[in-house]
Amino acid sequence: MERAMTILILGLILFLGLHSIRIFAEDWRNRVRARMGQLPWRALYSVVSITSLLLIIWGYSLARQAPIVIWTPPPFTRHLAALLAVIAFVFIAAAYVPRNGIKARLHHPMTLGIKTWALAHLIANGTLHDILLFASFLVWAILLFRVSRKRDAALGTSYPPGSSGATALTIVTGIAGAIIFALWLHLPLIGVRPF
Repeated sequence: MERAMTILILGLILFLGLHSIRIFAEDWRNRVRARMGQLPWRALYSVVSITSLLLIIWGYSLARQAPIVIWTPPPFTRHLAALLAVIAFVFIAAAYVPRNGIKARLHHPMTLGIKTWALAHLIANGTLHDILLFASFLVWAILLFRVSRKRDAALGTSYPPGSSGATALTIVTGIAGAIIFALWLHLPLIGVRPF
């Protein structure tokens, strides 16, 4: 179990640390990217991202073989988590559907999607590795969202208004994605049947 947690924590530190550079050290990031060049920076960023993500998956899968139960969530949390997961999928869809009202109003729907996804899984899982994984992503997403909103305000960033058609498409796409993932992909990819 100690090995599993070490691998999981190392993966989280690398992944969230890399994706926190814009939160805590954007000037440093810009200098290094300018010195290295755009393509080498992206290549390095991608390699570290993929490696750290693989460490998270490996550590998490090892930890699931001998879980340490911290608390036992009541049954209703599964239903609440399912609802939050659908909302998370809608937020994630809003990051990609052009000119939708959700992005126009909230500005950073992908980060909100990650935050909602992490919260959903945190309330429905009580093992140490689950708490560590989902709490880490939740805290990171909260910080990233706050910094992104402040950056928008400082730069005077404006977002195009959303249309009702694009917003409806976003909601339908998000709900469909959540249903497809829950019914057909969650078990083979994650190893857990959500329902």
